[in-house]
Amino acid sequence: MLPKPNQRLSSQAMAFVLAGGRGSRLKELTDRRAKPAVHFGGKTRIIDFALSNALNSGIRKMAVATQYKAHSLIRHMQRGWGFFRAERNEYLDILPASQRVAENKWYLGTADAVTQNIDIVDSYDIKYVVILAGDHIYKMDYEIMLAEHVATGADVTIGCLTVPRMEATAFGVMHVDPTMRITEFLEKPKDPPGIPGDPEHALASMGIYVFDWAFLRDLLIRDAEDENSSHDFGNDIIPQIVKNGKAQAHRFADSCVTSGLETEPYWRDVGTIDAFWQANVDLTDFIPKLDLYDNEWPIWTYSEIAPPAKFIHDEDNRRGFAISSLVAGDCIISGTEVRNSLLFTGCRTHSFSSLEYVVALPKVDIGRKAELTRCVIDSGVTIPEGLVVGQDPDEDEKWFRRSEGGIVLITQAMLDARARVIG
Repeated sequence: MLPKPNQRLSSQAMAFVLAGGRGSRLKELTDRRAKPAVHFGGKTRIIDFALSNALNSGIRKMAVATQYKAHSLIRHMQRGWGFFRAERNEYLDILPASQRVAENKWYLGTADAVTQNIDIVDSYDIKYVVILAGDHIYKMDYEIMLAEHVATGADVTIGCLTVPRMEATAFGVMHVDPTMRITEFLEKPKDPPGIPGDPEHALASMGIYVFDWAFLRDLLIRDAEDENSSHDFGNDIIPQIVKNGKAQAHRFADSCVTSGLETEPYWRDVGTIDAFWQANVDLTDFIPKLDLYDNEWPIWTYSEIAPPAKFIHDEDNRRGFAISSLVAGDCIISGTEVRNSLLFTGCRTHSFSSLEYVVALPKVDIGRKAELTRCVIDSGVTIPEGLVVGQDPDEDEKWFRRSEGGIVLITQAMLDARARVIG
C-alpha cells in the first residue's frame, strides 16, 4: 500500500495505545485502576493525553490495549471517547487481553499486545501505525513525526527526549550519527552517549514508535515464533531493527505542541507519587510548564454534567477562598483556605480547614479544622475533622504512605485503619 499524496499521513495511520500496565510505583493509587486511568489535572485522566494528541494530529483510527484492572479505564473511554463514528471511517477499539491466541496466554509484552491483535489492525486498512504509551503527560503532533518517518525511509522512527547526558542513565538511550540514524540502543547506560554536536545532552526513548504496518506485521509474526524473545518493543523489536535495519530518532522538540506560554518542551512520566504530585501542582503556577488552556490543542476527556464550583463564608478565620489553585466543577469550598492546590470534580471542604499543595482526586470530603499540606488524597476519601497531615513526618508515616520527597498519600483504607487504632 503506497502513501496517498493527496492525504495527510495521519489519515493513513492508526494509533495503538499500550495501556495495560499497573504502574506499581504509584502505590495505592493503582490498587483499583491501571496507571493510564489515574486522574490528572483536575478533569482528565492520564490516557487522555495520548488519545488527544492522536485526535488533534488527525488520526481517527485508534486501539487501546488494556490488561491490569481495566474497568475504570474502559468505562472512562466509553463515556468520554464514544464520539467516533464508523460511517466517517473513525474507530476507537478497546482491546482487553482476552486469550484470543490461547486460553492461558494474556499479553506477554508490549509487542505481543499488538501481535495478538494483528487481524484487528489489518481490518483498519492503514499504511502506518503509531505505537504509544498510555501513561505520559505531553502535547505532541504525530503528523510531524510521521512526515519525518516517510522522508527518511526508516523502518522505525522513535520519539526521543533531549535530556542532560547524565540524567539519561534511567532511560533507554539512542546513540545516533549526524543524520539522526540510530546506531546503538542502550538500556539505562552508566555513561550515556552524547548527541553529535551537543555532547552534554543525550536522546532518551519516549516509548513512541512509528512503523510501516506491513513491515511491523512481518516482524511481529517472526518475533512471536522466537521462544527466546520477551516480545517487547524496547527489549526485542527495536534492538533488532537498530542492528539489522534503519532506525531513526525523532526529537520531541520538533513536534511538541506549545501555546507560546511554555518555555521548553514538556513531557512527564508521572509514575511515582512525587512525580504525580509535582506535575499536578505545577499546573497551579502563574505560568505553568504545561498550558491546559490552549483551545487549539484541547485535551479531550469525559466531561461530567456538574454545577460550577462554589465558595462560601466570608468571616475572619472562616473564609472560603482559593489562591493559585485549580478547582473543578461541583466543588464547594466552605470556609476553607486553599493555596497552591488542585481539587478535582465533586470535592467538599468544610469550615476552618486549610489546604496547601494538596492534590485531591474526585469526591474528596475534607472535614472541619483539617490542616493538610503536601499530600495526595485518593478519590472518594473522607478526611476526618481535625486531621493534620504534612507537619510531623513521623506521625504521617505512622498512618499513611510518605514518599521519598515527603509527599503523603492518603487513601480511605489508611484512614479506616487509623480510626480502628485511635478509636
